[in-house]
Amino acid sequence: MSADILNSLKIFKRELTPAQVVKKSREDRFMAREIIDGIFTDFVELHGDRLSGDDMSVIGGIAALNGQPVTIIVIDKGTDIHDKLSKRNGSPEPWGYRKAQRLMQQAERFHRPIITFINTPGAFPGKEAEAQGQGEAIAKSILESMKLTVPMIAIVYGEGGSGGALALATANQVWMFQNATYSILSPEGFASILWKDSKRSDEAAAVMGLTAKDLFEKDIIEYIVPESHNHPRVFNLIRKRLDDEIKALNQLTPSELVKQRRARFRAF
Repeated sequence: MSADILNSLKIFKRELTPAQVVKKSREDRFMAREIIDGIFTDFVELHGDRLSGDDMSVIGGIAALNGQPVTIIVIDKGTDIHDKLSKRNGSPEPWGYRKAQRLMQQAERFHRPIITFINTPGAFPGKEAEAQGQGEAIAKSILESMKLTVPMIAIVYGEGGSGGALALATANQVWMFQNATYSILSPEGFASILWKDSKRSDEAAAVMGLTAKDLFEKDIIEYIVPESHNHPRVFNLIRKRLDDEIKALNQLTPSELVKQRRARFRAF
């Protein structure tokens, strides 16, 4: 572990069980718009996938990171109950992922780094979403990400569920908030498949290795963002870290960026 990660881990007030982390990951600890406004300036939101619609659970656009233009894509679970229902609690539909693809391609064209923030239990499994190519949209997002010749950093700030999260996390680096989770499916789904009993979800969480600490120790993520009730402090830390890491990634040639990203995922 690097020294700064160790220092970050030292400020954790107490060790939570994986089940407790799962519960916290589903709380509204950090909101999508708050993250955008807290880390970036001059945000200009862009809408639509130019094919069929505009998924409001995916917020995307152009912003400035310490004066540098970047493309940001954020999954938003919503605020009040009506907002959450309209955004399906952060479960994007195909046009949400296609909007993300459009923004990635635009970032590539204008040589802007891409930063994604992920908080989703998974892609929306509705009948219309499946009929409109949900699986294809996720697969294409992953494929397009693997071709990008600009730096890409993904940050899981709540739930990182299944392919719905991976579609926006095929990046040069993946970070997680301290109390976030990142897994192939929910603990309830895992328990239902393995033991035919969703009530054993706490037990499933303990064996899935879905916490930031578990994934950092296995070199699946590069950084753990320490959380605090002082949100400006968290955002200042992220801004500084993003600035440093993007500068380092910008030292690589376009072909080296693609090679590094592909090698990162082939190592798993």
